[in-house]
Amino acid sequence: MIVSHQYLQDRQLAARLADAADRITTARFTATDLTVTSKPDRTPVTDADLAVEDAIRAILADERPSDAIAGEERGGFDDAAKRGRTWVLDPIDGTKNFLRGVPVWATLIALVVDGTPVVGMVSAPALGRRWWASEGDGAFARTSEVRERPISVSAVGALSDAYVSTTNVNTWSEYHSREAYLALQEACWENRAFGDFWQHCLVAEGAIDLAAEPIVNPWDVAPMQVIVTEAGGRFSDLSGVAAFDGGSALSSNGALHDAALKVLASHEG
Repeated sequence: MIVSHQYLQDRQLAARLADAADRITTARFTATDLTVTSKPDRTPVTDADLAVEDAIRAILADERPSDAIAGEERGGFDDAAKRGRTWVLDPIDGTKNFLRGVPVWATLIALVVDGTPVVGMVSAPALGRRWWASEGDGAFARTSEVRERPISVSAVGALSDAYVSTTNVNTWSEYHSREAYLALQEACWENRAFGDFWQHCLVAEGAIDLAAEPIVNPWDVAPMQVIVTEAGGRFSDLSGVAAFDGGSALSSNGALHDAALKVLASHEG
């Protein structure tokens, strides 16, 4: 695939957006005066969430004034967001971790063009890690020790040798089937609940082989779709449709994807 110069420029912009977000989130992480409210779904939102999204929106308004913006806190994701160019934002994915002082949280940034994520950026400053990809250019990661390296998924070819992760297991009972996830877990070699963005990034790195979530919002996984696929893997909802807005998510090294879908489908409630 020919690399789009425009997408490379967008990826560079996404990095600057992540830098701006990191400055805000690291300053507010473990702050004693953090302000916390609840959204209608009872999930928490902090002053840091709002500050990050507002800062990113301000930069995009200046740098890409003709692009649409959809964010978790300020809204904007609808059918119109699937047409043209839309930046999809999750200012802090893992807000509960952020609130408790657990360093597993990140700012998620994606550029979606005509319904397909083409640039993805995930920045987790408390972990000292960042992952990114743009369509046709591969996937990359950096740590505080390593400036930049290409990443790729694992070569594990059997579920019995696979490492699988999810988020809160209890959500499977409410949104899909607890039995389905337990069956997938039992079919695999090892399981954990790394949760949220991190598990999908670990799939892209080849550290684990599968990550499954029964309920997600578009901003939770938009950058994951392009990062995982550019790393050589596969990303879909739990029905197998390659979409970030299907309400659920399964990322894999590709070789295990159909087998995982089959197990999940055979144990649906």
